[in-house]
Amino acid sequence: MKKLGIIVVLAVLVSAVFAASGLTAMASAMGELCAGLKNMLPVAAMLMIILAGVIYAAGQMMGAETRARANVWATACLTGALIAILIAVVAPAVLNQIYGGTSGSTIISNAC
Repeated sequence: MKKLGIIVVLAVLVSAVFAASGLTAMASAMGELCAGLKNMLPVAAMLMIILAGVIYAAGQMMGAETRARANVWATACLTGALIAILIAVVAPAVLNQIYGGTSGSTIISNAC
């Protein structure tokens, strides 16, 4: 039991030493993640909407069972597109709220 306590204390001390330099790197990574989300997700959502239309139209030309499966696939594409748009809109506010008080908050604010 004592060994476990010593290991935990040492881990906390080591993490405190590396936290000072890693905080700016973390903020920079979060800023890049936010910028990437804002650039990629709207494009992916638009492609998913187009794909849903193509799948639905192709399914209408097939038999009853394939038509039903195509409706499910098209609905899944539309749901994915809506979730992608929601993430693109909400992610910057969430990341700024989480990392807004850190030393690298200007990096995140500039990226988002």
